[in-house]
Amino acid sequence: MASLFSLNCSLPIQPPSSPSLPRKLPETLSSPTSTPHIDSNSSYGNGSLKPIVVNGDPPTFVSAPGRRIVAVGDLHGDLYKTRSALEIAGVLSSDGQDSWIGGETVLIQLGDILDRGEDEIAILSLLRSLDIQAKANGGAVFQVNGNHETMNVEGDFRYVDPGGFDECSAFLEHLEECEHNWEEAFVSWTSVSERLKEDRKMSQSHWGPWNLVQRQKGVIARSVLLRPGGPLASELAKHAVALKVDDWVFCHGGLLPHHVSYGIERMNREVSHWMRGLSDIDGYPQIPFIATRGYDSVVWNRLYSRDISDLYEYQIDQIESILQETLQAVGAKAMVVGHTPQPMGANCEFDCSIWRIDVGMSSGVLDSRPEVLEIRDNKVRVIRSRRDRFSELQELLGFQAFTTPVRPICSDFCEWLWHWGTGKQGF
Repeated sequence: MASLFSLNCSLPIQPPSSPSLPRKLPETLSSPTSTPHIDSNSSYGNGSLKPIVVNGDPPTFVSAPGRRIVAVGDLHGDLYKTRSALEIAGVLSSDGQDSWIGGETVLIQLGDILDRGEDEIAILSLLRSLDIQAKANGGAVFQVNGNHETMNVEGDFRYVDPGGFDECSAFLEHLEECEHNWEEAFVSWTSVSERLKEDRKMSQSHWGPWNLVQRQKGVIARSVLLRPGGPLASELAKHAVALKVDDWVFCHGGLLPHHVSYGIERMNREVSHWMRGLSDIDGYPQIPFIATRGYDSVVWNRLYSRDISDLYEYQIDQIESILQETLQAVGAKAMVVGHTPQPMGANCEFDCSIWRIDVGMSSGVLDSRPEVLEIRDNKVRVIRSRRDRFSELQELLGFQAFTTPVRPICSDFCEWLWHWGTGKQGF
């Protein structure tokens, strides 16, 4: 099996190449089962840390000994806020060159890059470029897919910003100019797209929101890129819906006990298989419902992210019991999730065994200040700005919880705990 850290080249308008998937799924895969990947070609900083070891395709279980881990929540097409978040995280240069300065840091982005903003592909391109640079320095960049990634692969474009359709049109033209060399087109897109946007601002002929022909072109372009098997959907297929790094679990909405029982690696492979357009063969589900559909799916679950101040004590105990059962089953100390905006900022609950880090930073959501979560030697802090980054919350796992009141997403506890529907709402 090819190393995770190798680059894949693709044929014209074909999705990025990838290792073949197994023909049959095991019944449960809640622990690493695949051969670990080690990047033998990369330098590991000053050589003081052991190599990062990755199990699973997509990556599911990661060993990153001694690494500083930084987690970033939902970005929703806002490139400016994305850069700001990565700069305060200490992994992106502030000179406009988009250079990785994080050394051996492991960066994890929690999904929902798509929708609500106009620079979605540019953000994906930036993270890919940073991943390449990080691996050359002993670090890595991982992403997990959120509900907006899965919605777009399903063809649900309800939350697409008009600029997002324009970006898809422009990117397809760029891909053609690159003679359909996916790696060249994709990795270079961030800088190319910014130049194109400046040109459009100066051009009298730039299409506007009432140009229906251009808008239709954008919808078609997005469908071509993001349909199952499309080149951008196949790029998203490289990312997990649940990722365990050392003693931490990262996912968009939240893992539940039955997800772990079903098999985390199994879920990741099913979603990846579907996004690559291969669900009609080998007995894979057409759409991986347990991971992507319903209030109890990995990308939609909000059970751990709601305000508990309006709940009875027994209800709070029940949620905590579910969380602890999940963490015990997957062998983790804590979970980090996005998905549900926290108006008062990133926070933790249940003795800091769950961290909620979607702060709605995108201008298409709450337009709040960027925040990131840093984990170093099991010490956790929220970094909010350069000015106060060294005075932010610092806590060891297992002691006093940090809680910030947030507006409840749903006033009826039973809706989230027992009534799992298939409807989609909100963020």
